[in-house]
Amino acid sequence: MKNRHYYDVAVIGGGPAGMMAAGRAAELGARVILVEKNTELGKKLLITGGGRCNLTNAEPDARKFVEKLGKNGKFFFSPLATFGTQQTVEFFERFGVKTKVEDRSRVFPVSNDAADVLKALEEYMRKGKVFVFKEAVAAGFNKREDRLTQLILKGADVEAGAYVLATGGRSRPETGATGEGLKWATALGHHVLNPFPALVPLKISDNWVKLTQGLSMDNVAVTLRVNGKKDAARTGNILFTHFGMSGPAILDISKRVGEVLKNKTDNVILTLDLKPAMSIAQLDERLQKDFKKFQNKAFRNSLDDLLPRKLIPAIIKMTQINPNKPVHEITREDRLKLVKLLKDLRMSPIGLLGFDKAIASSGGVDLAEVDSKTMGSKIIKNLYLAGDVLDIDAPTGGFNLQLCWSTGYVAGEYAARTAGRKEEE
Repeated sequence: MKNRHYYDVAVIGGGPAGMMAAGRAAELGARVILVEKNTELGKKLLITGGGRCNLTNAEPDARKFVEKLGKNGKFFFSPLATFGTQQTVEFFERFGVKTKVEDRSRVFPVSNDAADVLKALEEYMRKGKVFVFKEAVAAGFNKREDRLTQLILKGADVEAGAYVLATGGRSRPETGATGEGLKWATALGHHVLNPFPALVPLKISDNWVKLTQGLSMDNVAVTLRVNGKKDAARTGNILFTHFGMSGPAILDISKRVGEVLKNKTDNVILTLDLKPAMSIAQLDERLQKDFKKFQNKAFRNSLDDLLPRKLIPAIIKMTQINPNKPVHEITREDRLKLVKLLKDLRMSPIGLLGFDKAIASSGGVDLAEVDSKTMGSKIIKNLYLAGDVLDIDAPTGGFNLQLCWSTGYVAGEYAARTAGRKEEE
């Protein structure tokens, strides 16, 4: 016979959204259980931002923040108004996590350690006496009409007044994110939009890219061109890898690349502007100064002040200029060819890496079926949804985690209220 446990609120998923939801519900006086199938909480949280945890973005303008979230951005106005970027910073600093703002308004712990963020969330739950049930294998829910009655676990059942589904999407399955929550939501009557790797490195066919692996460059403009027309653009850090390209600017454009690659008849090209702050004329003027400085050297030794050394052999090869040619013999035609290449360096994407390498996935529970003010399901009265189980499509830079904090906080608050009303009944 199974053991049966009774709580006000049951939270399924021990990631950032789930921990925030559990902590908030408990803060309001609810008896809360957090169910997590891993041996430890926050496995994906600990690897975000390269282990440093980009916990939010300091963009102060809510409208600009929401504009970054794509077609579904307006849905998040309400949860962000309840628990936004400033509240996030204040929350973590209250639990001893000092923060700092880096380029592109990214907020990190001063310690550069994601473990400090996890400790703060665990302390928040401890204060509220949340019962954390680890290594708990969930199999779905029982329901009666439009209410959940039980969370079914291996060896036990949990009954609660309200339930929060915060199981995440399908990215990084080694952290336990394998999409069960999406299957349960579907079984309960929700529509789940096709999950797709959203922030994921790209496979590139050009061999020169692979030969440049390990090189990272800041402030590069990346443009996606489809059949010769500009389709999308991002600017930021890029990283050359053994399979192709990564880095924030690449990750942010990757979903769109994946979408256009589905139409195999399209001509899909990525172009890099390595010097976006300079016009063609300004870059040409800069090159002339460099060439004058290095006029007695070979061409291959004249670009060290302009480009990373690891990239120079590939660039020289693509210009088709003899690398041993003396700089003072470089013609205007040669120079302009180099300028054009630096402003329009082309490569051919051939695919995305899979969910196992994606930072986040797009798709999830259709937001039309969720109340943005409460994060409550419009189909199941006592079900709330938070974090990446929702159809979220945010760029890199702290936006995804902020949506986890915001939706988790709101879901936890209204789950606690629903559980309270259930007790009164």
